Amino acid sequence: MDEQPSASKSRTKKSKKRSRDDNQNPGGAKHENLQVKIQLFQDQPNKIPPLVAYFPSGYNPQTQQRQDEEEPNNQNNSPKVPKVKVFRNMAQRKGNRLQVVVSPGGSNVDFVGSSFTGEAAAAQVCRYSLGVLDKEAGTLKIIPIATNKIFRLEPRVRTAETANEEASNSTKSELTANRMDKLGELTALYGTKRDRKKRKDAINLKKEVDSESQRSLDKKIEEVAFDKEALANTSSLIARNIPPHDVSATTPLEAYPLDKIILKGDWDFLGDIYKLWQGGEKVATNAYPHFVCNRIRKLDAIEDETQQWKLSCILSYITHLMKFRDQFSMGYVKSGKKHNIPSIIHHRFLNLFTDPESKILASEKINLFISYVLVLALHVDGFRTDPSDIAQDLRISKVDLRQHFLNLGCKLVHQNSILYATLPVPLNFPTQNIRRKRRQ
Repeated sequence: MDEQPSASKSRTKKSKKRSRDDNQNPGGAKHENLQVKIQLFQDQPNKIPPLVAYFPSGYNPQTQQRQDEEEPNNQNNSPKVPKVKVFRNMAQRKGNRLQVVVSPGGSNVDFVGSSFTGEAAAAQVCRYSLGVLDKEAGTLKIIPIATNKIFRLEPRVRTAETANEEASNSTKSELTANRMDKLGELTALYGTKRDRKKRKDAINLKKEVDSESQRSLDKKIEEVAFDKEALANTSSLIARNIPPHDVSATTPLEAYPLDKIILKGDWDFLGDIYKLWQGGEKVATNAYPHFVCNRIRKLDAIEDETQQWKLSCILSYITHLMKFRDQFSMGYVKSGKKHNIPSIIHHRFLNLFTDPESKILASEKINLFISYVLVLALHVDGFRTDPSDIAQDLRISKVDLRQHFLNLGCKLVHQNSILYATLPVPLNFPTQNIRRKRRQ
């Protein structure tokens, strides 16, 4: 971004660049005093400020560039530098909507992030700025980043047609979708009974897959080169509606990694059960699921405080899942609304399990919801669980619950007249009863 002194505020301060504590820095590094001039740059409507993004997939452009330089077949010693494109919505009311596309050289995968969907759409609780310290010039420039958002760059497979059409059509589709949403809300509030029924039928119709469009899509997919092993794993994930997993894992813990289900930022908001247990308070049976109430005693048998905290957090996460489902269940809405689900977790549940248009629990996501609960129950019970109480919490029969366990790759065993679900590794999924739903 070009420097414009007229648009910035400058002041001089004595800034100290401090080293870590002596305990953390036994070398005894000296403090360095710097006399710097601080420049605060403001947003400028006609210019896009710096963008900050990250790759959750682990892709590192610098590492890839070094690998290209060291590659023996690279005769020109010229690395394949990723191309970066920024798209901006030019509509007057949505000029702050940005989309970033990073295209690695020699690959048919793009990394795409936006400031208005996914993680960026969550509630904004802090502000971000970029600081650049120039020791030689004695200046510290502080610049606000674009839309005050950190872009999460997700991998997207690129085809010849979608590469150019996606950006050009995004603005048009957003405007149309927003207009239809507003019309739908007005109809739901003030429309006649007949109009409300039409709207409900239209929403249900959109859920169905048009056979002609599906055949056309399948033909395009066949023309794209995919990693067959990765595609097989992804297809099974979609068809079975199960959490992230590793079919080649050698232990049950690795088969369904806990850090892929409960994300790093979620753990700090899951301490309610641990605080109750530490304070010697009993968990109210009407406020927590039967499964959670029956597993609290496991904390007493654990000596490691870290493991105690981890188990209590998993139980808390199961509770939030159950109460989230209650918010959409007839007769249990009041109980679900009373329960306080942290906003970051609630937003993730909405993205995972609800229809983005109607904001209700999507029927095709019910199996995914059940799978998340069962996998967490397996983690709690050491991958050998009695499904009696979890079936009661999910309000489904034990017979129906067995099929969900089998769908996760579990094995059902009887011991002392009790049915247990275990998780053998490597994962072995049943091949029957898994079909893609199509409208004939």
